[in-house]
Amino acid sequence: MMRPGLPIASPGMTVGLLGGSFDPPHAGHVHITKEAIKAFALNRLWWLVSPGNPLKSRRPVPIAERLAAARVLMQNPRVQITDTENRLGTSMTADTLARLRAIYPGVCFVWLMGADNLAQIHRWRNWHFIMDTVPVGVLARPGDRISARMSPAARLYRYYRLSGHASQMLAHTEYHKQ
Repeated sequence: MMRPGLPIASPGMTVGLLGGSFDPPHAGHVHITKEAIKAFALNRLWWLVSPGNPLKSRRPVPIAERLAAARVLMQNPRVQITDTENRLGTSMTADTLARLRAIYPGVCFVWLMGADNLAQIHRWRNWHFIMDTVPVGVLARPGDRISARMSPAARLYRYYRLSGHASQMLAHTEYHKQ
């Protein structure tokens, strides 16, 4: 059953999920959003503005301010700025993904992250669940490629890596549909 205030998605759609504190949202977020839509053939992309980041010591600006700033910055009809984690009562990516998959059966989600996050995802709670549950689209940022490729997650999941030519099929890969 759909919860009020959550984005709308239909079975068969490909939806990219870009999570983060967006404190503040910036041109880099916009750039990787546009690149992800093209590279991974996404129908929609949701910015999941999180209530906070457990790996950061500093508390973020209030979520209402970050949502408003993100909506001013990101002007694209395929992108929705959301407070989904706030509405679901989740704060960890694995929990959010589990809930979204239950609420949206048949939607092909792709978790999106910068290479800097791939380099440290092994510090996230239940990171194996994330990697095993949804395809992960990694967007390289200058200077992060080597550390990301040498990360524990990249080494462990190296056999699932798609070539750049195959990136548009990411949402439809079969290994994650358990």
